[in-house]
Amino acid sequence: MTLAPASPNNAIAVALISGGLDSMVAAGMARAAGYRLLALTIDYNQRHRIELKAAERVAAMLGAERHVILPLDLSRFGGSALTDASIAVPGGGIEAGIPVTYVPARNTIFLSVALGWAEAMGANDLVIGINALDYSGYPDCRPVFIAAFEAMARTATKAGVEGATLTVHAPLAQMSKAGIVRAAAELGLDAAATWSCYDPTPADRPCGVCDSCRLRAKGFTEAGLTDPAL
Repeated sequence: MTLAPASPNNAIAVALISGGLDSMVAAGMARAAGYRLLALTIDYNQRHRIELKAAERVAAMLGAERHVILPLDLSRFGGSALTDASIAVPGGGIEAGIPVTYVPARNTIFLSVALGWAEAMGANDLVIGINALDYSGYPDCRPVFIAAFEAMARTATKAGVEGATLTVHAPLAQMSKAGIVRAAAELGLDAAATWSCYDPTPADRPCGVCDSCRLRAKGFTEAGLTDPAL
């Protein structure tokens, strides 16, 4: 799947960059479609903080005109294995239902911040790398969520009220992880720059057993490619 060409040409898009494979590919698709990129990374005081360095690498590789790493400490709320050290990151296989690695309302919060920056910059496009096929069951990774957020954005902003078409691009929503891996290769993006693991080893290596590691490994295996990050 690709994005429609930017209209007008060289339009600005605010892309959420986590440091992971999916956000890199989604932003890479936006760049290929002609968008100028503003990269936004939320430092939500996640336990797997290696991804912030990965986000810096990805934003630089994509030629983002500006990269903002915004502190927003969601660990103050807790409720997730990614923000609360007292909750173990599961390592026994991909969980059924909504796993404990779900961060409450994370994509709603992140897209809201991205929307604020986009409106301040006169941009009408947001980019997010959510995936609803090979994913961990998070409710804010579904197309119905994106549609609902777009409707809210058009209602809640000056730009929307004045007639701007505010669009959330989620080009990976219906792609398999293997498809995402292949798209990275086709776009010439270096997956070695990314980080996916939820529970790094003391040597800062991927654990290989958390949901995110398993999904990433599945994608590379099914794509017939070797993960350069390993």
